[in-house]
Amino acid sequence: MNESALDLRRLAAMDAAQATRLLHRVREATLAGRRPPIAPRPVIDASWRRMSRLGLDPDQSSASELLRRDELEERRRTTVIGEVMRTLSAGLSGIADASMQIMVVTDEHGRVLWREGNLSVLRKAHGICLEEGAAWSESSTGTNAVGTALAVRRAVQVHSAEHYLQTLHNWTCAAAPVHDPRDQRLLGIVDVSGPASSFHPATLALVGSVAQLAEAELRERHLRSIERLRAVAAPILCRVGGRAIAVDAHGWTAAVTGMAPVDRVALPKSIGAGRVWLPSLGMCAVEPLPGGWLLRADEDAPAEAGAASRVVLDLSRPRRWTVAVSGAAGSWTQELSPRHAELLWVLARSPQGRTAAELAEDVFGDRTRTVTVRAEMSRIRRNLASVLAHRPYRFREEVEVDLRVPADPGDLLPHSAAPAVRAARTAPPAPGA
Repeated sequence: MNESALDLRRLAAMDAAQATRLLHRVREATLAGRRPPIAPRPVIDASWRRMSRLGLDPDQSSASELLRRDELEERRRTTVIGEVMRTLSAGLSGIADASMQIMVVTDEHGRVLWREGNLSVLRKAHGICLEEGAAWSESSTGTNAVGTALAVRRAVQVHSAEHYLQTLHNWTCAAAPVHDPRDQRLLGIVDVSGPASSFHPATLALVGSVAQLAEAELRERHLRSIERLRAVAAPILCRVGGRAIAVDAHGWTAAVTGMAPVDRVALPKSIGAGRVWLPSLGMCAVEPLPGGWLLRADEDAPAEAGAASRVVLDLSRPRRWTVAVSGAAGSWTQELSPRHAELLWVLARSPQGRTAAELAEDVFGDRTRTVTVRAEMSRIRRNLASVLAHRPYRFREEVEVDLRVPADPGDLLPHSAAPAVRAARTAPPAPGA
């Protein structure tokens, strides 16, 4: 059996009992440090390694402390993923019920907010603490579809003994992340789980498709809100002199005058009426609009008034990466997409700079993909032009760069397949480290 890699379709074609025995042998050998009869799937092997580094006991219970009812209700009320629960339920709940499974929806931390589906399976799920308010991140419950999808930011299926915890070996699950289309922020996970006997490899594609439908609905809602803001802002901008732009609460542009249009303006986490320095506009007067803000550039403010002097690139958390820029006029923070996190990490480690070809090699393993790199760097520099130079791409010499990474190199950007990141995960520690 060791001539090829394990995959779910191969498992599905096998006798169920034989497939279960094989998965148990693979897990037992791998966790014991022996050569398994067949290699585990790469996504599972990587997760098992993370669990081993965390020191998680594979024999521990999957139980976790549940959220209090008031906290659960608050998370349900404030999460954006709640806006598309009807779509998620319509796409999965009935199918899950008919196939002896349940649908589970979590927030971005892996906390279960809702679950629906087959009543008998819902009762069985109590036995493994797959219930509302429970924690299903990898750090809490080991390798599982919800937690591993959170870690790698893509759809994942985990079957039987692929679960790290022994207590979950009678279950199968498939999960996909739901992202906010406005900024690609991870909103949560939609999952279908059930007894191992309900396993089917097509479940993963189904869950992924419904997650994409939910994202499409969020995108349509966003476009409608931008249109409403544009209708309000357009007559106001006609009377404004100089550079001005109307943006929604997330910085997305609805209307502009006196300047080239941009897709989005990076806003501080807390913004209100008054004056604020923005990296793309300089010093601005901020006025509230229904559903957003009017930003009027202060043409008389000295250019150096908002000069940035420090950048904090924080990649220390497994799923949320940020860049914070600060200077004399204040500071702002922006969440990063997985690709932008990779590119900025490379630049933070390369003070001398990297050409487009070198970045293409670092991120894609292909020096010819310079067009893709230049497009991504153009998007990054829309908000970071004050701290990033080009030809070659680099952080400006006068800017202090503080790079924060996980304590264990193996936990660096767990989603990433970039050659430079993979090499850093396995590099030996520097002498004296």
